[in-house]
Amino acid sequence: MSTALIAALQTQIAQLDAQGLRRFRRTTATACATRVEVDGRRLLSFNSNDYLGLAADARVVEALREGASLYGAGSGASHLVSGHSRAHAQLEERLADFMAPHLESARALYFSSGYMANLAVLTALAGPVPHEAEIFSDALNHASIIDGARLARAAVQVYPHGDVAALEAMLAASTAKTKLVVTDSVFSMDGDLAPLPALLALCERFGAWLVVDDAHGFGVLGAHGRGALEHFALRSPHLVYMGTLSKAAGVGGAFVAAHETVIEWLLQRARPYIYTTAAAPALAHALLTSVALIASVEGGRRRAHLADLRALLAAMPVRAGWQRLASGTPIQPLVIGSNADVLRAAEFLFEQGLWVSAIRAPTVPAGTARLRITLSAAHTAQDVAQLLAALAALAGEA
Repeated sequence: MSTALIAALQTQIAQLDAQGLRRFRRTTATACATRVEVDGRRLLSFNSNDYLGLAADARVVEALREGASLYGAGSGASHLVSGHSRAHAQLEERLADFMAPHLESARALYFSSGYMANLAVLTALAGPVPHEAEIFSDALNHASIIDGARLARAAVQVYPHGDVAALEAMLAASTAKTKLVVTDSVFSMDGDLAPLPALLALCERFGAWLVVDDAHGFGVLGAHGRGALEHFALRSPHLVYMGTLSKAAGVGGAFVAAHETVIEWLLQRARPYIYTTAAAPALAHALLTSVALIASVEGGRRRAHLADLRALLAAMPVRAGWQRLASGTPIQPLVIGSNADVLRAAEFLFEQGLWVSAIRAPTVPAGTARLRITLSAAHTAQDVAQLLAALAALAGEA
């Protein structure tokens, strides 16, 4: 029987191979940076979400080292047992203060990942009676939102991507006691922004929560790096904000910021928070430095540099059959089309000394496989010029 079980899995893996959908890992031997060693080769990377270049920043690294010396390597237990350290408390206070201009009576809660934060928010806010709740989710939302909605056991309505009119009709027809609208702020594979002002207006009108996953906006958008809420100048007690700390902040984990009552409810009822070991306090200690850098004048300069790099990348060669998606974020997708073609394109760039991911279904719709080019404030104009030259060569080869 065990042989038959393994054979069945092998058949399914072979089917992934035939469809160009099998995933492979490459192994890095250096810190997350623009110049990396990958599988024994030195490459220029346009492949990470380290948007501000903080993952290898000497000050953040030193803060992590200091945190380990103060608090050790791990937390030892969940936050509600004995794992909640002074570093966690200080980070939550700092994040609540940072996001306070956009949230009434702001409080923050630190999670070990953005995935867990989304599961926690959706399952807790849909309770304690899930059948009385309804979740309204953008069609292109991240997998963590989709899974959180499933785990919430509430009714789920999926509205077409960014379609405010369709969402309005759904909300108007809903008889649920608890309504949650949930959306990415920056969609991670397209780089476009959700129409948050219009979504918030609907939520205030229909008495719904607006849950914003700002994984790719926190630290990047807004004059001070407060993300999509600052970018759109939003403030409301209806907002529940999730920001990741593993991307622009360069370390790890995530946080939820909202009205203090919302956070207290998560503390009491969010199973992904209650029943998991707290992240290492050293990470929270390092993140205090990251958040300070994001909010600083230097953080503003890094965001301005990203804008300059995006302008340079506007010269990206686009041959017939390709599509460059418009994006005002560090995510700059180039849609190639088929799985086979995008894999060949990524391999061509790899041979040219450039590391860019090939993204395929089910992460993106079938037939829209793409190169997901991501910029970092650690990139230089010369780095972008090297990428443009390789893309021009790719366009000629394709």
